[in-house]
Amino acid sequence: MEMEFLRKLPTPQELKEQHPVSAQIVATKTKRDDEIRNIFEGKSDKLILVIGPCSADNEDAVIDYISRLRTVQEKVADKIFMIPRIYTNKPRTTGIGYKGMLHQPDPERESDMLKGIIAIRHMHMRAVEETGFTCADEMLYPENHRYLSDLLSYVAIGARSVENQQHRLTASGVGIPAGMKNPTGGDISVMMNSIIAAQHGHTFLYRGWEVKTTGNPYAHAILRGYVDKFGRNIPNYHYEDLQNLLEHYEEAKEAGHELAHPAVIIDTNHSNSSKQFMEQIRISKDVLHSCKVSGEIRKLVKGLMIESYIEDGAQKVGDGCYGKSITDPCLGWEKTEKLIYELAELW
Repeated sequence: MEMEFLRKLPTPQELKEQHPVSAQIVATKTKRDDEIRNIFEGKSDKLILVIGPCSADNEDAVIDYISRLRTVQEKVADKIFMIPRIYTNKPRTTGIGYKGMLHQPDPERESDMLKGIIAIRHMHMRAVEETGFTCADEMLYPENHRYLSDLLSYVAIGARSVENQQHRLTASGVGIPAGMKNPTGGDISVMMNSIIAAQHGHTFLYRGWEVKTTGNPYAHAILRGYVDKFGRNIPNYHYEDLQNLLEHYEEAKEAGHELAHPAVIIDTNHSNSSKQFMEQIRISKDVLHSCKVSGEIRKLVKGLMIESYIEDGAQKVGDGCYGKSITDPCLGWEKTEKLIYELAELW
């Protein structure tokens, strides 16, 4: 193999022993996980907001941002339940570019994955301890999930990963809600198959072990838009798209795959907004309007995914603007705060 083995990294168990969670973190996660399950089960009518930077590139800026969310969360607690995005793995379409803090704890330096796994664990721990938020991350690498499994309350399976067998089977055993995105080509049946797979139990190979899972009843859909054969961004958050998703859940039931807790979270950026970050404001309100029109859609829609940071837009690595995305453009704080209050009113 033309592959240089640089060093053996600590296992998740070893890292957890070296950087253990406190009793406070355990209690906070338990409480928040219960609240999230209640939303997916329909016992709570709160709207979930999976909200935060496209990628978590700077610990201090991320914690600053999440601390601001905490202040707003307390004011809208009767309507909205926030799960901040701390995305430490960044998928790259071509494989080139900044791959997230796991790879590069300092975006301006070369990869150092030992420092990276320690940095992402420290950042997630700090988020819980300082703000009371357990957060969301993308499960870009299934084998890495256990480095953060005692800290996360939500995982997303990306549009390029949702067809992958290892992602689907690992999602069946993570013990927290797993959002399965529609693939970049837009085929809803692919996403539905991934949800069916994740909701069932499996025996498979994971981190050198033969493991067995019982299935994840909180695996659900994320609609993020798609790209057609001409390279055009096509949204799939409209009323008709949500009705179509309801029909797909019904068809799965008729085919003998009755799914627990049918649910969708709408990704307001990516191909739904053509990466025009300001469009997230309009799209969020459009989705909530659909919920007002249809009780079935209201029951299906559990939340929104919003890319937001301290400053509007995006910058190149090294530009040095504090709290501004170095990957996809994000909605700035002032607009985000205003939007959250408006969503609370509409919900």
